[in-house]
Amino acid sequence: MFPTLKIRDLSAKLPIIQGGMGIGVSMSKLAAAVANEGGIGIISGAQPGYQEDNFRTDNAESNIQGLIKELRKARELAPNGIIGVNFLAASKNYSDLVLAAVKEKADLIISGAGLPKSLPALVKGSNTKIAPIVSSGRAAATIAKIWDRKYDFLPDAVIVEGPLAGGHLGFSHDQLKSNELPNLKDLVIEVVEALKPFEEKYGRKVAVIAAGGVYTGADMAEMMEVGAAGVQIATRLVATEECDAHENFKQAYIDATEDDIEIIVSPVGLPGRAIRNNFTELAKQGAHKVTRCYNCLTGCNPATTPYCITDALVASVEGDVENGLVFIGQNGHRVTEMSTVHEVIESMRTEYDEYGSNK
Repeated sequence: MFPTLKIRDLSAKLPIIQGGMGIGVSMSKLAAAVANEGGIGIISGAQPGYQEDNFRTDNAESNIQGLIKELRKARELAPNGIIGVNFLAASKNYSDLVLAAVKEKADLIISGAGLPKSLPALVKGSNTKIAPIVSSGRAAATIAKIWDRKYDFLPDAVIVEGPLAGGHLGFSHDQLKSNELPNLKDLVIEVVEALKPFEEKYGRKVAVIAAGGVYTGADMAEMMEVGAAGVQIATRLVATEECDAHENFKQAYIDATEDDIEIIVSPVGLPGRAIRNNFTELAKQGAHKVTRCYNCLTGCNPATTPYCITDALVASVEGDVENGLVFIGQNGHRVTEMSTVHEVIESMRTEYDEYGSNK
């Protein structure tokens, strides 16, 4: 039986947080489906207004509009579920997006792609829980120290993302190309230890969530044995009926082999994991020219960037998977057929129980 995941006064009957996948891959439908199963559903806060009419003329406002719509749709679909949002700390309108989510009473805000140093101030006075994404015990201690010193605040949860995740990664190119990648279990242990002094000071636990490469219920059980309170899964939920992406996007996951998955360079200089296709091959040749800028990310210079990540991600989520960027986790090649969120959760439940009975 799955244990309950507690994040302060939030209680999810499944210790599963659905990973935020953007642009547009995890929106209200997928988040609500996971929430209705008893997990925590997450809407991607990366360009959530990409379907709004004013997306290209007023990007910042369109994203506020889109975010509010998606949060309200998710609430309608899962009125009793736990719904959160994942925001990139590197977003230029980060504060406005977070404040909009708080106003809509999002249950949880997860934030990565940089240290979300100001996040506690943005949720002050609300019941919204916050969880930074880290890739080491050192990073966990750093953000905990900053929040402690500046805001007298302790993270409600910490997402520990290992090197096998999809999308942007918190590891260097050299680390990812080496044969000495850190093991997610070791990272969980490291983060649990790093947070203990802060837990003692505040007299409460921080829910440590293992992410990046968690695919089966057995993986989940292994993470929880070393101190994780729950796991975050994303890749395995893409090829489901409820996933918000185009059917071609889901089929790209089903068709992908292990050799099709590669590390690419993001416009903000971070490595990322994606499916090799026509887009990634042309990107290596510097063939993508940026003709317009959405002014969406700090650290992205349209004069020097290898491609526009917004246009690349929108193309793929709308179905052009050869000429768009398709982020995927390292285990994506294990996705071989369409399913439903319920079927994925039940499979993980069986795998979890089998792992326990074989111990």
